[in-house]
Amino acid sequence: QVQLVESGGGLVQPGGSLRLSCAASGSIFSIYGMEWHRQAPGKQREMVAHVSSGGSTNYADSVKGRFTISRDNAKNTVYLQMDRLKPEDTAVYFCNADTVTIARSRALYWGLGTQVTVSS
Repeated sequence: QVQLVESGGGLVQPGGSLRLSCAASGSIFSIYGMEWHRQAPGKQREMVAHVSSGGSTNYADSVKGRFTISRDNAKNTVYLQMDRLKPEDTAVYFCNADTVTIARSRALYWGLGTQVTVSS
């Protein structure tokens, strides 16, 4: 079993910053790509940012230049630094990890999400 736990969400004013963390634990052999997604009320979940095992990144157009994804492979943790936040960034943020377990099975695991609210 693999578990992902997000942290770092909260309430922030427009223009402010937050840093999200997502730690993976359990029967992990290796992790390929890791991602952050978000889902706003009444909207579909969307991919925000992706980081490969080698550190290559890509972002949704809506967050380019404001958000930065990074990872610490030794800690099986992915981060999302969010700067210049806007009210439209308000959503539940989820992480996922494309994981190979110790039993050599491969699956995409998700965390339960953390709420980010951008409001004055």
